[in-house]
Amino acid sequence: MPQKPVQSGQKQRIQIHLDESEANGHYANLILINHSPAEFVLDFARVVPASPKARVQTRVLLAPQHAKNLLNALGANIKKYEETFGEIKLAPKGEDVDKHFGFQA
Repeated sequence: MPQKPVQSGQKQRIQIHLDESEANGHYANLILINHSPAEFVLDFARVVPASPKARVQTRVLLAPQHAKNLLNALGANIKKYEETFGEIKLAPKGEDVDKHFGFQA
């Protein structure tokens, strides 16, 4: 049966399919972020201690509006997480990055 077109003002429900191979995800402890006027590029990488190389696991390209929506969604989810599990502690600024892998501002 064909789907009815979405009427103005109605929310469209999107069905998301997750393949088993994608469901495992990719671990990343470093992110490299670049941007142009048209897009943001997020390279998620894994750094292994005592290795001079990092391997990019996943590259995500986002329109600027989607990048800002991601920022807001992450902020809201971090707030909920901290309300449930307590504050997420960050390494003090200026400490040696090799001591603390992860995302740096």
